[in-house]
Amino acid sequence: MKLETIIQRLEKDFGAEAKESFGEVEVLLAPENLISASQKLRDEFDFAFLSTITAVDYFPEDAPRYHVVYVLRSFSENLQLTLRVPLAGNDPVIPTLTKVYKNANWRERELWDMFGIKVEGHPDLRRILMPDDWEGHPLRKDYPLGYEEPQFTFNFEEIDVSKPHGEL
Repeated sequence: MKLETIIQRLEKDFGAEAKESFGEVEVLLAPENLISASQKLRDEFDFAFLSTITAVDYFPEDAPRYHVVYVLRSFSENLQLTLRVPLAGNDPVIPTLTKVYKNANWRERELWDMFGIKVEGHPDLRRILMPDDWEGHPLRKDYPLGYEEPQFTFNFEEIDVSKPHGEL
C-alpha cells in the first residue's frame, strides 16, 4: 500500500491535512478523529506499532498551544506516519489511545506528567516521572525555570560562596 493512498483516505474520511517535510509525512488531525483514524490505520493499513507519543508547546500562542505527536509504524509495509493533534488553551484534553494501542498507557502518563495534557478515558492517569506531590508540568514553556549558574574560572569565587562545604 502506498502512503499517498493512506493519506488520501485520511483526508477523505477524517478531514486530515497532510504535509511532507524532509521526507517525513505528517498528518494533522482534529482531536475528535484521533481514535477512529488510529483504528483505521491499525486495522486497514497495518500500522500496528505506536512508537512515540510526545507534545510540542507553542507558548505563548494559544490556538493551538500544543501539538500532540504520535508516530506510527507499519513493519509489513515499511512505512512511518506521524499524526499531529492540535490542542488549544492551558487545560488541554485529548482522548486516550490505550484501547487501540496498549503501549500508549505509559506514554500518555508521561504526556500528563510533563505537559499537563489530560488524557480523557485513560485507565490510570497519574504521574510517572515526577513525584506525586510535584506542582506543575516541567516541559511546559511557561514553567518557571530554576537553575544554577555554571562555575567557570572567571566566576569561581562568586559561585563557590553559594556551594555547601560541610561534611557529607
